[in-house]
Amino acid sequence: MKRMLFCCAICASVGSGNAQTYETQFSRPLGDVLTEVSQRFNVRLKYDVDTVGKVLPYADSRIRPYSVEESLTNILAPFDYKYVKQNNNTYKIKPYEYYRRTDVDGEKLLTYLNGLYQNKSEFELRRDSVRKEVRERLEIDEALAQCVTNPVAKLSKLRKYDGYSVQNFALETTPGIYVCGSIYAPLTKGKHPLIICPNGHFNQGRYRTDQQQRLGTLARMGAICVDYDLIGWGESEKQVGKEAHRTSKAHTDQIMNGLLILDYMLNHRKDIDLSRIGLNGGSGGGSQVVVLSLLDDRFTAAAPTVSLASHFDGGCPCESGKSIHLSGGGTCNAELMAFFAPKPLSIISDGGDWTASVPTLEYPYLQRIYHFYDATDHVSNVHLPTERHDFGPNKRNAVYDFFINTFGLDRSKLDESKVTIVPESILYGLSQ
Repeated sequence: MKRMLFCCAICASVGSGNAQTYETQFSRPLGDVLTEVSQRFNVRLKYDVDTVGKVLPYADSRIRPYSVEESLTNILAPFDYKYVKQNNNTYKIKPYEYYRRTDVDGEKLLTYLNGLYQNKSEFELRRDSVRKEVRERLEIDEALAQCVTNPVAKLSKLRKYDGYSVQNFALETTPGIYVCGSIYAPLTKGKHPLIICPNGHFNQGRYRTDQQQRLGTLARMGAICVDYDLIGWGESEKQVGKEAHRTSKAHTDQIMNGLLILDYMLNHRKDIDLSRIGLNGGSGGGSQVVVLSLLDDRFTAAAPTVSLASHFDGGCPCESGKSIHLSGGGTCNAELMAFFAPKPLSIISDGGDWTASVPTLEYPYLQRIYHFYDATDHVSNVHLPTERHDFGPNKRNAVYDFFINTFGLDRSKLDESKVTIVPESILYGLSQ
């Protein structure tokens, strides 16, 4: 019955003066074609695009009577649109996104990448080649060459709390431009691990409550932790403007900032254990963890959180504005993170974002790579299937567990209620 109604609709269109002919390229309004596809295949279409005024050439020839998905692919391609299957009978129509693919695409890419190396030697040849190309595409060496030599940081007065201290800094990177952040440190003496904590795209940036809770708790347990603003966020916005964030330059500059902060900390503090240098960041901060771990061998442990996937490169130009994922003929964050092997790595994922695929796609891939080094016990995945995209308490607890086990932090000091949450202005570095 549905097929008969569909055919009648076409006939009505032709009979109403809109006859499809070679001269008119057999064209029809895009919205009409999609409506009829919805009816024919008994599916629901949701729209993130505007179909008004758009005309589809060779419209009915694009429909495959045996496949709604092939039909949608053919229909949407001329407009640079795509579909995302949300459940068995619902499809969302969206603009093409260069940084986002599907789980199936991720599976195909990982299968391809797995075929490139069968042992550690082949994998390391690939690693060295891709690493070199990522540096070139990111233009990181050119950026570092323009930085201030031996920069001096502006430091705030040290504030002491229950078991930890906080000191804000403003570190001059290029002449007249500063990266601003805070150093959370334990009050105990001796050598401590250092954890660089790039920030993600969460509301209130590095000033938010859960960020202070995480870094303060890690500091209470014995780690020195450093966070800093995204380009165009927080104190960076006051210097370069908000619009500077969604740019390819921000992609380079944020990685540059992470490397410069690592240099500064190691050059100016005597209480850091060089064998324990960690990385932890969520969402866009996790994207930075991937690249920083690839470019600097001084990092010894990493925990990218609600970030890593084989089919998602980062939805902001500050994560994917440079074409680093075209390196080596095509790569992804899962492979870039795999180059960290055999160092300790924990992937924290959830069921409410693109990391939902980690237990079945990315984690088995990482286990295979770590097996090359007889180090499968050095890679882990904490998956929270009922949770969504945030840095909530269960994600933070996974981070704590990882660094307790990897860096020997003091679990008895794990108590977020002991962390003092301060207003944003108290964490400013430039105003000190």
